[in-house]
Amino acid sequence: MLARSQHALDLFHFLKVKNKNILEVYNRCEEVIILLFSNRDLKKMIIPLIIEQVLALTIGIFDTMMVSQCGQSAVSGVSIVDGLNVLIINIFSALATGGAVVCSQYIGKKDEKMACHSAKQLLFTILGLSLVIMVLCMIFNGNLLNLIFGHIESDVMAYARTYFFFSALSYPFIGLFNGGAALFRSMGNSKVAMTNSFYMNIGNIVLNYFFIFILNMSVKGAAIATLLSRMFCSFIILYMLLNKEHIVHIDTYLKYKFDFSTVKRILKIGIPNGLENGMFQMGKILVQRLVSTFGTAAIAAHAVAFSLTSIAVVPGMALGLAILTVVGQCIGANDYQQAKYYTKKLMIIAYISTIISAGILLVGVRYILRFYALPQDTANLAVSMVSLHCVFDFFVWPMAFSFPNALRAANDATFTMIVSTFSMWTFRFALSYVFALYLHMGVIGVWWAMIVDWIFRSICFMIRYKSNKWMNRTLV
Repeated sequence: MLARSQHALDLFHFLKVKNKNILEVYNRCEEVIILLFSNRDLKKMIIPLIIEQVLALTIGIFDTMMVSQCGQSAVSGVSIVDGLNVLIINIFSALATGGAVVCSQYIGKKDEKMACHSAKQLLFTILGLSLVIMVLCMIFNGNLLNLIFGHIESDVMAYARTYFFFSALSYPFIGLFNGGAALFRSMGNSKVAMTNSFYMNIGNIVLNYFFIFILNMSVKGAAIATLLSRMFCSFIILYMLLNKEHIVHIDTYLKYKFDFSTVKRILKIGIPNGLENGMFQMGKILVQRLVSTFGTAAIAAHAVAFSLTSIAVVPGMALGLAILTVVGQCIGANDYQQAKYYTKKLMIIAYISTIISAGILLVGVRYILRFYALPQDTANLAVSMVSLHCVFDFFVWPMAFSFPNALRAANDATFTMIVSTFSMWTFRFALSYVFALYLHMGVIGVWWAMIVDWIFRSICFMIRYKSNKWMNRTLV
């Protein structure tokens, strides 16, 4: 797993150029610190992460694509609930991130016992929270949708209520799967989550076809298919965590004792990250409420464009997760030089891979949209949105969303929360109304406001990183 530092090779070349004695070169190189992760280790981590993120996103894409055969109202109803689902799922992901950072730092300290203890506390915390959210969403189904989205066409609301009910049933399984996947990533093992995501997608596609096209269950069929596939994969990943050969594992699920001090460490990352993600998604939902005032065509185009552009940023999302694990272990080992080295290296990879993926989507978007049953005007609007997103993916997205995971891994999540929350409400939310209504840009104005949000985040995170104020913030 260990590899000689790239800095050693640079030093070797420098001294050789300066005609120093070769023995001196060798001795100096031997003193250079060895890296925690080799290129092979990073490759084994990053490739499955990218595949996993693609598979996770394609669940929503296949749902939208198959439901689109039932009409624009069905697509709009599903897209409205998906926005709310992302908000709730991000709460679970935030807790999982907190657990992953804690476990990664314990692994870096070589304290496997506390890493396993923290893992168990994480899973039971997520389970308790997800059950509470599930019950509340099922009880206040229609009231929540009316409160958040306001007046929506009656057929769209009917589809939304159905999809929301069955989505709520899946929340505990989503939470446990996210928690389990985060724990495997903290060990540098991203293949497990990738494999389970693959099975989830295959099951979802097959069940979607069965419920939607054979049983003619429309939106309800899509929701049930997603529920069943998530149930199956959450059970699988929980079972795999019982394997004591893993560095982080669970001894038993039958006995549990709440440990406030460990949960507090998890929440120290999870709460700021959860508030950040929650505010971000809530802002997006309220922006979607603005989008809904432009009619069903705008809602459908907005939904399809968002699902497609999510693919373009998959590499950046995957590299963000890799940064969380790698930098977390470096911080646990109290090695900030390696934390900086890997942050730079992984961000370069994030930019290169994002440019490739966004470029492919930009070229092929019109061909991809042929698989959606959309009117031509709606499809053209979606193309404009996707094109704008892809162009700025090249320059800004990884810095705005992948890069801050280095700060979170170093226990600087409060700063990222403050910046993200301010930027969300000031730019993505308030500026959307300015662009869309006062400057008469319509739904495209919402997307331009989003770009301004990205740029502001990027600038703030880079300034923070350069200041070194994120260093020496002890967590474990």
